[in-house]
Amino acid sequence: MIAERFLAGGEYTVGILEGRALPAIRIVPATEFYDYDAKYFRDDTEYRIPCGLSTDAEAAMQAMAQRAFAALGCRGWARVDMMLDTAGKQYVLEANTAPGMTGHSLVPMAAKAAGISFADLVVNILAGAALG
Repeated sequence: MIAERFLAGGEYTVGILEGRALPAIRIVPATEFYDYDAKYFRDDTEYRIPCGLSTDAEAAMQAMAQRAFAALGCRGWARVDMMLDTAGKQYVLEANTAPGMTGHSLVPMAAKAAGISFADLVVNILAGAALG
C-alpha cells in the first residue's frame, strides 16, 4: 500500500526540449480526476495553453521543471508533471522521459504553442537522441 497526502489544486505539465522549458499546460478534466480515460479517450478534457498562471508563476513552474529534469539526469526531452496547491505551492509529481506523441499528447501541444511544428519537434528529438 502507498499512502500520499492529497493535494487539492491544479494539475500542470511542462515539456522540456533540449533544456528549454515549453509553455506550461493546465490540465482540466471534465470528470473528477485526470484518469486513464480522461487522458487517452475523452475529448472533453481541457488542455489550457496559456495555462492561466501569471507570467512569474509560469516562469517559476518552468524553472522547477528544468531543475527536476537536470536533477534526474535527463537529456533530450521529457515532460514534467506538477501540481499547484490552493496556496500556490508547486509540487513535482513525476518526469516522463518518453512522453507520448499521439493526438492527445502534451509535449506536441506545448511545442505547437511555442511555435514548433510537429515535424520540427520530431527532428529535434531525433537529433538529441543521435547526439546523446
